[in-house]
Amino acid sequence: MASADNGMNGDGSTSVERVGIFALSGATKRFGGVVAVDGVDFDLLEGEVHALVGENGAGKSTLMKMVGGVHAPDEGSVEVGGEAVSFASPGEAEGAGIAMIPQELDLFPELTIAENLFVGRKRPRTRWGGMDWKTMKEEARRSLGSMGVSLDVGATVKQLSTANRQIVAIARALLGDAKAVIMDEPTASLTEREAEKLFEVIADLTASGVGVVYISHRLEEVFRISDRITVMRDGRHIKTAPTSDLDSDELVRLMVGRELKELFSRSRHETGDIALETRGLTREGEFEDVDLTVRRGEVVGLAGLIGAGRTELAQTLFGLHKADAGEIRIDGEAVKSLSPQKAMEKGIFYVPEERKSQGLISPFPISANITLSILDRICRMGFVKRGRERETAERFAASLSIRGAGMDDPVSRLSGGNQQKVVLAKSLAREPSVLLLDEPTRGVDVGAKSEIYRLIDDLAGEGKAVLLISSELEEILSMSDRIVVMREGKVSGEFERSEADQEKIMAAATGTKAGQTAEVREERT
Repeated sequence: MASADNGMNGDGSTSVERVGIFALSGATKRFGGVVAVDGVDFDLLEGEVHALVGENGAGKSTLMKMVGGVHAPDEGSVEVGGEAVSFASPGEAEGAGIAMIPQELDLFPELTIAENLFVGRKRPRTRWGGMDWKTMKEEARRSLGSMGVSLDVGATVKQLSTANRQIVAIARALLGDAKAVIMDEPTASLTEREAEKLFEVIADLTASGVGVVYISHRLEEVFRISDRITVMRDGRHIKTAPTSDLDSDELVRLMVGRELKELFSRSRHETGDIALETRGLTREGEFEDVDLTVRRGEVVGLAGLIGAGRTELAQTLFGLHKADAGEIRIDGEAVKSLSPQKAMEKGIFYVPEERKSQGLISPFPISANITLSILDRICRMGFVKRGRERETAERFAASLSIRGAGMDDPVSRLSGGNQQKVVLAKSLAREPSVLLLDEPTRGVDVGAKSEIYRLIDDLAGEGKAVLLISSELEEILSMSDRIVVMREGKVSGEFERSEADQEKIMAAATGTKAGQTAEVREERT
């Protein structure tokens, strides 16, 4: 594989020639009669971040699994270091310097950091044949130290934050002298501060000559850290270009075939009576004296930084937590001793931020997940009416365009965007009048986001009251009729759609003046 000269400086000048690490040529992969990847070319250079973007189902992960030894291409070739290869397993790929870090980290939570780093590798032994724990820990510290990270290698993985688990997974790759690290949605479960730490690690990796393939739906991250971007759509290669040659509008158009401005669906709707109201609502240590109203046919955006109390407020409105003071009024009636069951009976449903741990039961079929909220309606004498369950699931799967698996398949088989649609289907099956949506588009691709935005708009059009919690300002500004901002547990601002802009929202969220928010914008999540 020849050296390539695709590294570009910010001023458009050419950087020092970089050597190729691996390349796929005409790579094609079929599963049954479905072509998942169709004749795609892709390469990675030393010391670069090559972003791979596209909607869920575009073939990104499948493409990388062909170089990572998970799948063998049906057509085309894989080269590493200029030599044609055919890996029979991920272990063989790792041996050649290709390390994959999947979105669902393959770490063992009960084992220590040092033990995780040596899983699947030859472990050092003492001269008596036992495990050389001292050497293992030293090697683990060396691997972490190469990224400028210091962790207690004797701690179990379950004790670590999500960000540090990502770092352990990278350290495991570097322990095998990885030349290329493939990261699949590495920041999907990270806070912005944790993501910053990961970006520093990536910068250190590329500075040492390691190449990084970065798969992500977060386009702002892609533009920030990548040198090149490759776009895939429907299993095909659409374009590869230096990052400096693209902007967000062009990138979205390449990914989904339409303009960025067309993604947001927001129509004007007549608002009705107040469906949900809080008066002086307080929960000690989380939020204080919150006054909030949401009317029928209205989307109220709830903005703020991490720790502002937005999620805690929504969970209290759903009865997951008990308020210490104040009152919640539903359709004008004060409600006491609110529980999730009572909230659902009153027409309120909460869609949680963490869909995998709080919104879905991953091993359960798609149909069972969709109907979890209405078991009281589809059961008789303790048994689920399977026909009713299936009919309900298929109806919502059709209306929300849930694709990628059959109703009897585990929900874990679906892409992130389709899993989120299942969570939304579960909420709609309950026929709520008030929806509390907590980060409903987090971790989903732009195409799925567009479909969720359409759904939110349709719900408002039907007279539903929607409270939309989001950390994406563009999403809040585009989808909300009214925006409420929280800061440190208190309401710090409220804006009508016509008067709201990013500066005003950030000023209210950070406690600064509207002209002084640029320096704190990086803290937004």
